[in-house]
Amino acid sequence: MMKKIPVGLQMYTLRELCAKDFAGTLQKVAEIGYAGVELAGTYSLAPKEVKGLLSDLGLKLAGNHMGERDLKKLVKFHKELGCNAVWGPCLPEGKLPTDEAGCRAMVEYANSVGAELRKNGIQLYYHNHSQEFNKIGGRYIMDWLLEDTDPKNVMAEIDVMWAQHASVDPAAYIRKYPGRVPLVHIKDMDKSHFFTEVGRGIIDFDSIFKACQEVGTQWYIVEQDTCKRPPLESVKISFEYFKSKGMA
Repeated sequence: MMKKIPVGLQMYTLRELCAKDFAGTLQKVAEIGYAGVELAGTYSLAPKEVKGLLSDLGLKLAGNHMGERDLKKLVKFHKELGCNAVWGPCLPEGKLPTDEAGCRAMVEYANSVGAELRKNGIQLYYHNHSQEFNKIGGRYIMDWLLEDTDPKNVMAEIDVMWAQHASVDPAAYIRKYPGRVPLVHIKDMDKSHFFTEVGRGIIDFDSIFKACQEVGTQWYIVEQDTCKRPPLESVKISFEYFKSKGMA
């Protein structure tokens, strides 16, 4: 029997609504039926306030995207937030490498950050776009990061749309790293390679869902960078796709 993987929402999708009414937007996400969220900002609310708000709404916290490079501040923030996973600083100076020396520096930096966060009960993970599938020294940049770091220190959040955009098979890539992909960004694109609601585009999600089951993925995270429809309507359509598959 297949394990039921919970479906969360990356709140960046609703960033304009969040900027106006973060609490109200989270409530609407809960009402749609999402099991949890991945944050991309707390919109002037203190971490403890957000923790309480999510608890009141019955939303779990799958992870957080945060660019803070001061690890003491990062740890303090996430402990107060009650969040044990972060897409945080993996790249020296926040830039992708352009040569092999840069790849080695990235690996060393991400490994050290991940080790320090892990001491504090926080898992570091890295989210890809298409550029991480550029090759340096015969390997994808993403492979440098995942193959050369300690698996305990650095995990992956594979964004399936950006992998597909780079002509990489998302399911095959997820399978390459069993136990390393706790979060997967479920994102679709249409024939023109523009963002669309999950199930409305060209991506083969059945193969992706099967791969996620095999490698132990813990969360499906819906994200849509840009919406042609009102964003709340888009995230509801994406959630309905999961319901139609009996997955939510």
